[in-house]
Amino acid sequence: MKKSIKKQWSNIVFGIAIVILLHPTSKEWLLKTISFSPSLNSKQKVLSSDIWKLKGVNTEDVSFEELKGKVIFVNFWATWCPPCRAEMPAIQNLYDVYNDDVAFVFVTQESNEVVSSFFTKNQYNLPVYNSASSIPAELATTNSIPATYVINKNGKIVLSKTGAADWDSDKTKKIISDLLSE
Repeated sequence: MKKSIKKQWSNIVFGIAIVILLHPTSKEWLLKTISFSPSLNSKQKVLSSDIWKLKGVNTEDVSFEELKGKVIFVNFWATWCPPCRAEMPAIQNLYDVYNDDVAFVFVTQESNEVVSSFFTKNQYNLPVYNSASSIPAELATTNSIPATYVINKNGKIVLSKTGAADWDSDKTKKIISDLLSE
């Protein structure tokens, strides 16, 4: 009898795990739940090029050259990516706090229509771009998304994170505030 009850519980837990993994909304919830705050890189690379041009999807076009001397938050993402969707509310909160002081650059390969529909549905207002020239080599180190980089005022990549993270944490806000005060 005890083995039968244990087996039933094991089957129930297994079934719940399968549902969480297969259902997109559940995946996002799970990813949000297990996301941690990112940490500073121990080895900081300097961007070798600042001529990266970006075509605005829901904002004006920009060149990385125009962003010299600013703290820059770069995020490669897509609307179909569960980890990207999971971290987006935290990124929106971070943007709401720092958008006047930090250059936020959200890069996607998706069209204006797809981004606009996704942003309207979720009430996001982040500045989104398509790459209009070659991505600097230091930012093209992975094919995984989301991939996020924070660049200091001197062009050093001080933080890089592949996968979902908790961007609205006190730790992240302290990192950004410290970079802004340099």
